Amino acid sequence: MKYFAVFLQMKDEELSKQYRPEHLVYLEKLRNEGKIYANGRFVDGWGGLVIYKAETLEEAKILAEEDPIVKVGARHCQIHEWELVIA
Repeated sequence: MKYFAVFLQMKDEELSKQYRPEHLVYLEKLRNEGKIYANGRFVDGWGGLVIYKAETLEEAKILAEEDPIVKVGARHCQIHEWELVIA
């Protein structure tokens, strides 16, 4: 299993507010399926971050792009494979 950091930069604050409830339901569903390691918002209003667990970049991309907040264009979606290091 690999980890993918998905940065969700704000594009449209009003759309983001409107679709936030659906976004959170989507993330909770994936968390319950074991497909999310962590997620949260940046307190400066820039957007948020989701760490997905997936086998491939393609799988992570599909998960990220199916997020309602991305689908409606409220947030940009930038994906990077992330190497988890635990000391």
